[in-house]
Amino acid sequence: MQGDPEVLEFLNEQLTGELTAINQYWLHYRIQDNKGWTKLAKYTREESIDEMKHADKLTERILMLDGLPNYQRLFHVRVGQTVKEMFEADRQVEVEAIDRLKRGIEVMRAKGDITSANLFEEILADEEHHIDYLDTQLELLEQLGEALYCSTLIEQPS
Repeated sequence: MQGDPEVLEFLNEQLTGELTAINQYWLHYRIQDNKGWTKLAKYTREESIDEMKHADKLTERILMLDGLPNYQRLFHVRVGQTVKEMFEADRQVEVEAIDRLKRGIEVMRAKGDITSANLFEEILADEEHHIDYLDTQLELLEQLGEALYCSTLIEQPS
C-alpha cells in the first residue's frame, strides 16, 4: 500500500531518532557498567532495547507503506561523562522525540493514516514514561548529591 510522502518522512525521522537513542543509550549502559553502576546499567540497557523495538515497528510500518527505511542517518549522539550528564543527554533525546511524535500524530490523523498515528501514540507513551523516570532520577541526584546517589546504583556480588 502506497503511503503518503509526508507520513513516510515522519516515520523515517522518528526511525532516525530511535536509531540515535539506541546508540546513545547503549554507550551510556556500557559506561555505567564499566563504572560499577550495575543497577543503572541494567535499566539503561533495557531502554536501549526498547528503542530497538520501536525502530523495528517503524521499519515494519515504513515497508508496509512501500517506503524505504533510512538506516544511514543518525542525529547527534550526546555522550555524558557523569551520571547527571547522561541523564540530561538522554532527557534531551526524549524531549525531541516527544515533540516529533506529537507533530507526526497530528499530520497522520489529518491525512487519515490512523495506523501510523496509533504507532506514534504507542511510542509516545513509552517516551513519556522514560522522561518521567529521567526527571525523577535528576531530582534524586539533586537531593542526594552525586556520591550518595551513585552509591545506590551499585549491586554487591552475591
